[in-house]
Amino acid sequence: MLSRLVLSAAPALLRSLRPAASVGVLHVVRPIHTSQQRSAPVPPLPEKGGEVRHGLIPEEFFQFLYPKTGVTGPYMLGTGLLLYFLSKEIYVVNHETVAAACILSVIIYGIKKYGADVAAFADKLNEEKIAKVTAIKNNAIKDLEAAIEQEKKEQWRAEGRSYLFDAKRNNIAMLLEANYRERLLTVYNEVKKRLDYQVAMQNLKHQKEQDHMIQWVEKNVVQSITPQQQKESIAKCISDLKALSKSAQVAV
Repeated sequence: MLSRLVLSAAPALLRSLRPAASVGVLHVVRPIHTSQQRSAPVPPLPEKGGEVRHGLIPEEFFQFLYPKTGVTGPYMLGTGLLLYFLSKEIYVVNHETVAAACILSVIIYGIKKYGADVAAFADKLNEEKIAKVTAIKNNAIKDLEAAIEQEKKEQWRAEGRSYLFDAKRNNIAMLLEANYRERLLTVYNEVKKRLDYQVAMQNLKHQKEQDHMIQWVEKNVVQSITPQQQKESIAKCISDLKALSKSAQVAV
């Protein structure tokens, strides 16, 4: 009864204190991020939840109270709070309590009956999603690795362009040198042909002059011989032939 009296008198007391309290109230606006932003890696989310007791109370709560209250401390604390709420009529048992108990019983039954199947189905969906995301990530990693290898190959090719350009310069220089030497050979052959032609012309001229001189000398010699000289020379030749024939017979 005293608790009801206190609860009924509390709003009036608050209304009486509202003006005085509103004068000295300071509205402090705190930023959401109180610490500096860092580029630290985000810790991975746990795949499974922590251990709980009775389907609702975390295990850490019991471990926190064990050193101070012993093993029965958490249960005694819960029982004492429940008895306090009931004795002080903070929580009044009525028909809604029965409805809540029935609903809670149905929920617990459904969790116990179908919880494992639903959890397995949810884990299967989660594994499929993780597999899809992992496949996408692996494909992206492969594509990026292929792009990196291609970029390294292009850089290697870019580094080898200097050697290629040097080889092309050497080839061009060799082609120019070969062309130059071919032109020199062509000039040499043409000059040699012209010189050979001049030499042949001079040799032909000398030969013609020599033949003409021989013919002229023979003609003059023949013209200078008289008929009497021809007869004497013929007779001399005949006598020489007879002498040769006699000497040949004697030798035989």
